[in-house]
Amino acid sequence: MSAPKNTICIWYDKEAEAAARFYAQVFPDSEVRAVHHAPGDHPSGKAGDVLTVEFTVAGIPCLGLNGGPLFPQSEAFSFQIATDDQEETDRYWNAIVGNGGAESACGWCKDRWGVSWQITPRALTDALAAGGDEAARAFSAMMEMGKIDVAAIEAARRG
Repeated sequence: MSAPKNTICIWYDKEAEAAARFYAQVFPDSEVRAVHHAPGDHPSGKAGDVLTVEFTVAGIPCLGLNGGPLFPQSEAFSFQIATDDQEETDRYWNAIVGNGGAESACGWCKDRWGVSWQITPRALTDALAAGGDEAARAFSAMMEMGKIDVAAIEAARRG
């Protein structure tokens, strides 16, 4: 199978394989495709260490690079996962936060490797896209949340 034309490269300190395997367990249409070992010593590791991991997250091709601590993760990059209901929202949020991650605001959280995630119910996206007072009320409600509460967003949208 040929490599995709575009791949997201995510820099990890040293646990790209563990991260990729976790994502493959949590998200549908995700898998670890290949693990590549360093053919020689390099600035952040030794010959034989895992250097890169090819994987997909919800169908998106990614390459995890064990590049060392030089470039830590930031919110400048995040995965946004659309969810259909509160159960799915809870499942993904709880998997990420419950595996050593951290909660943030407005549907954002970080996994234990520092990668940011937006767990975004379609109800929120639809409310914001509606514009006008509905969007303003839903936005105001979202600004008070960590994990998104679908029922609260729908209630805010209705006014």
